Amino acid sequence: MDGFISTYLIPGLIMAGKSVLLLATLLTLIAYLLYADRKVWAAVQMRRGPNVVGPWGLLQSFADFLKFIFKEPIIPSAADKTVFLLAPLASTVLALAAWAVIPVNEGWAVADINVGVLYVFAISSLEVYGVIMGGWASNSKYPFLGALRSAAQMVSYEVSVGFVIITVLLVVGSLNFTDIVLAQTEGLGTMLIPGMPNSFLDWHWLVLFPMFVIFFISALAETNRPPFDLPEAESELVAGFMVEYASTPYLLFMLGEYVAITLMCALTTLLFLGGWLPPVDIAPFNWVPGVVWFVLKVCFVFFMFAMVKAIVPRYRYDQLMRLGWKVFLPLSLAAVAIVAFILQLTGWGGVPVAG
Repeated sequence: MDGFISTYLIPGLIMAGKSVLLLATLLTLIAYLLYADRKVWAAVQMRRGPNVVGPWGLLQSFADFLKFIFKEPIIPSAADKTVFLLAPLASTVLALAAWAVIPVNEGWAVADINVGVLYVFAISSLEVYGVIMGGWASNSKYPFLGALRSAAQMVSYEVSVGFVIITVLLVVGSLNFTDIVLAQTEGLGTMLIPGMPNSFLDWHWLVLFPMFVIFFISALAETNRPPFDLPEAESELVAGFMVEYASTPYLLFMLGEYVAITLMCALTTLLFLGGWLPPVDIAPFNWVPGVVWFVLKVCFVFFMFAMVKAIVPRYRYDQLMRLGWKVFLPLSLAAVAIVAFILQLTGWGGVPVAG
């Protein structure tokens, strides 16, 4: 009995506590990221944005949450009711599950596994099923077209995202997110400027800058963000795969989408922006806790997402697919070969940093 408690019960309770804390923090952060998204868009268009509910409109996201909760859920009579209700739940649960291996500081992860990158890639690949289920179960042409668009779009850009991640893995030599972050303590900056303290010049965004750009744009397409929001194009498909949804199921779809967006911001931070590392490893920057730097970097990447939404016009669908298959796929595939060749030639990288 004592062995069961020490081996299974206590670690299980600790992991459950970590999960609850992560979910509570993440959902609160997403509420304010959604508020920031609306405020940035409003500022670009010279509007005020949310400014009524709470001071400066800070409680607007929570008011919207209550509004959706208390609305009547309407299920179309011709819909497959079971799949119709399972679709948003699957979308949200899968999006949240991917956060289990994301470290927000050294040792701060629900599960710091050695194949964290593969886990995230596998879970994010499954998220397309929630969209397909929702579009098909609605038994309507507009949602079905939106679901088909989303499936094709997400699969297309997952390929280039995968090749970009491979270039990072070649440089680091590990599938563990902690190793990927710690590998960015010594990089191009310290190689070119001997004696310089570890800084943002050592992060992968500089040495793999083309890959950083491709990853950022592919992340927009992967999460259906403008200018790649074709699955939800209101001018053509009303609201895409979510058009038949209302109340809590619609809220779950939107929540899953924003959790996925925040995950992509976190991946960009971990792979290219040094994770929880300070911009310069000197006082007072290294006095700030790593989790603060991680959150600030995630918010910065999200701000970039919001600015793209505000200033870049929507692509046509043929332009979207051409960019994914004829531009990003060849470029990312060539980058894998080039990075592998350079590493083989110089012997740099390819060694795990920790554990």
